[in-house]
Amino acid sequence: MTILDGKATSKAIREEIAVEVGKLKASGKKVPHLAAVIVGSDGASQTYVNAKVKDCRDVGFESTHIELPEETSEEDVLKQIEALNNDPEIDGYIVQLPLPKHIDEQRVLLAIDPAKDVDGFHPASVGKMVLGLDTFISATPWGIMELLKRYNVPTSGKNCVVIGRSNIVGRPMSILLSMPTEPGNCTVTLAHSRTKNLVELCYNADIVVAALGRPEFVTANMIKEGATVIDVGITRVKDETKKSGFALKGDVKFDEVAPKCAFITPVPGGVGPMTRAALMRNTLKAIDFKD
Repeated sequence: MTILDGKATSKAIREEIAVEVGKLKASGKKVPHLAAVIVGSDGASQTYVNAKVKDCRDVGFESTHIELPEETSEEDVLKQIEALNNDPEIDGYIVQLPLPKHIDEQRVLLAIDPAKDVDGFHPASVGKMVLGLDTFISATPWGIMELLKRYNVPTSGKNCVVIGRSNIVGRPMSILLSMPTEPGNCTVTLAHSRTKNLVELCYNADIVVAALGRPEFVTANMIKEGATVIDVGITRVKDETKKSGFALKGDVKFDEVAPKCAFITPVPGGVGPMTRAALMRNTLKAIDFKD
């Protein structure tokens, strides 16, 4: 059984990006500049954005952190986006989700300039991904594909079940795994809450991607010997034995599933760090899109 170490792999990717940034500086070219917009004071979002700012510093990017109050109107958020679209110093930016309930997320995402859409959520980015064209791929799916690639996980001709049909992870993941690429060339089943015989489907799969946000949903009876399991979920679960009062759990019951696997991602330290590394990669890519 091989642990797909996202922490170590993401570190290697950041080091590679830092080398590229060094080359840009040496040739007198502009260093990539990433902006992050956060509306409100959601603790998890704050932590995630702060981590992205640190990643920018580590690879040599410029970064801008824009914090807006919870009560900021939708129109004011859209004005901020327009300003970022028109700012030549900003190469790419993200709008941290979720947004407050009074703001239409789709309207906000549609307002982002596709050339600066380093989250890969704009319909133009998604459409190009479906067609196999060069574009920004949303961070978590790209991170997973890169992890599979760097560990030489066999995917061609494999049966794959993706559990979860979100626009951010599940759907793009199913498309990327079915692409005529390496990794890729899978036969993919996209499962969800209304899928019948889910246990049987997963048990017959060579690769299972769990992205439904339900802690320890995938158990040993759902996984066959020698399978590859990718755990996208991460949930805080109350745990009085921990100093923090909680434990982080993935969508997979790791201790009982891992012994059956050829490859598996841990939580934490698997997909999460790769998501952050993918954002840095997309920001570097934004320089090419501007040129």
